[in-house]
Amino acid sequence: MGKKLDCITPELKDFIEKQKIFFVGTAADSGNVNVSPKGTDSFRVIDQNKVVWLNLTGSGNETAAHLLKNDRMTIMFCAFEGKPIILRLYGTAEIYHKRDTEFHQYIKLFPENIGSRQIIEMKVDLVQTSCGFAVPFMDFKEERTTLNDWATKQGEDKIEKYWENRNTASIDGFETNIVKD
Repeated sequence: MGKKLDCITPELKDFIEKQKIFFVGTAADSGNVNVSPKGTDSFRVIDQNKVVWLNLTGSGNETAAHLLKNDRMTIMFCAFEGKPIILRLYGTAEIYHKRDTEFHQYIKLFPENIGSRQIIEMKVDLVQTSCGFAVPFMDFKEERTTLNDWATKQGEDKIEKYWENRNTASIDGFETNIVKD
């Protein structure tokens, strides 16, 4: 059934590249555990043990707050079509903002998006597959454009104000460092 691996194999990389959604799990040492669904063209496998994903502006910024407290992260993919599989990537992560050199190195890997908030780089320590026999079949219809349309309408200045007003702290009150003096 399931396997534990120390890296992302070429077959698993192919699987990842075909997925339309992934889930990110983080937790600080206290407070709430966060699991976030992520979509759009926002995930890249850099090598067998490194991935990056583009974190878009949203109503919360839990992942960033948690990673500043505890850098552990789990990313999960599920096959909603084809061969049943659940893939989990376990590791540690760093957050890069527009003020960081790494952000500008990685942002080129993704389609332009005015709502680009952070890039998360994860060092993958463990790769686990499991059967996925209970994951339902689901048909992909199309990407939602609502978030990108909203960000484009806001423009860069209003997005940055939104970060100041809505993205500087987690629901548990942990800082996110999205805005730095």
